[in-house]
Amino acid sequence: MVRTLIAIMTAGIALALMSGPAWSVADFFKGKTIRFIVGHAPGGGYDTYTRTAARHISKHFPGNPRPVVQSLTGAGGLIAGNYIYNKTKPDGLTVGVWNNLFVIHQALGSRRVQFDARKLGWVGAPVTGWPSCAVMGFTGLKTWDDVLKSGKPLKMGSAGGTGTTLPTILNLVTGKEVFEIIPGYRGTAPVRLALQARELGGLCMAFESMRVTARAMLDAEGDNKLIPILVYGDPPDPEVQNIPRVRDLVKGKDNEAMLNAWGLQYNFQRPLTLPPGTPKERVAAWRNAYTATLNDPAFLADAKKSRLNIVHVSGEQIDRYVETMLNMSAETKERLNWMLPK
Repeated sequence: MVRTLIAIMTAGIALALMSGPAWSVADFFKGKTIRFIVGHAPGGGYDTYTRTAARHISKHFPGNPRPVVQSLTGAGGLIAGNYIYNKTKPDGLTVGVWNNLFVIHQALGSRRVQFDARKLGWVGAPVTGWPSCAVMGFTGLKTWDDVLKSGKPLKMGSAGGTGTTLPTILNLVTGKEVFEIIPGYRGTAPVRLALQARELGGLCMAFESMRVTARAMLDAEGDNKLIPILVYGDPPDPEVQNIPRVRDLVKGKDNEAMLNAWGLQYNFQRPLTLPPGTPKERVAAWRNAYTATLNDPAFLADAKKSRLNIVHVSGEQIDRYVETMLNMSAETKERLNWMLPK
């Protein structure tokens, strides 16, 4: 009788465990396809980081779903962000990769931002950011001082994000039109083509992306060479160790506050987001799988081959950064109001 009772209890416990979250998550994802919706054009940094992770994530995911990477470009990545929030079923099968600059736009009250960043499921990010500016050799300019002394605005191509905000900040803090920003490009790849065609003189973009996607241009010589002239932060890369830091060019408390608030976004670059309402256990599955992927030796070898810097930022950390960004002071918001499209 006792043995029978123990057997029944053991079977009951096993059944309860099988019907718990771990089993249900694996059962849900098994045989499914998970989609990565990238808000930027193929060939750029967002696309490269996403595809590299996607190649390795399945083995770390409950149920081993099949990954697919798709592009949804436009508005500097905002179309993808709005799509994930408003159009995607919150079942955990679709994740967005878009420019977190728009969290600042939300804080500034942009009507174009149709999401609440607090309600998104932040999975994690593969890297921190080091925005930088570079010029082409054919311009005859080689340093930041050369650009300042040239007396003529340098044409800078932009697909949005860093390509617009960093040169604007530099124009503001110097009190000069150092750069003429040429917007409307659908990604950094088209900007690179315009540089090579000599339609543009330079660009500003994340250096961790530039060192990969513009590698051939950085390695070129003479007129065809892309030359970094300044960088934000302290990237551990010898190519930019001896060029000016943006923070050293900014003077005055108001300008410094503006720079610091703008710079928060670079604490987590190319993050993955799930739509609001995604079940907590599926958000956890994504976070765990992404963390395991970014620590996977096979992934790291693949990333090294592609010259990708990897600095994992957890979803929990991103939640805290987002809260800070959305709680910036009224004074800082006023100083950053120029970031919103007119």
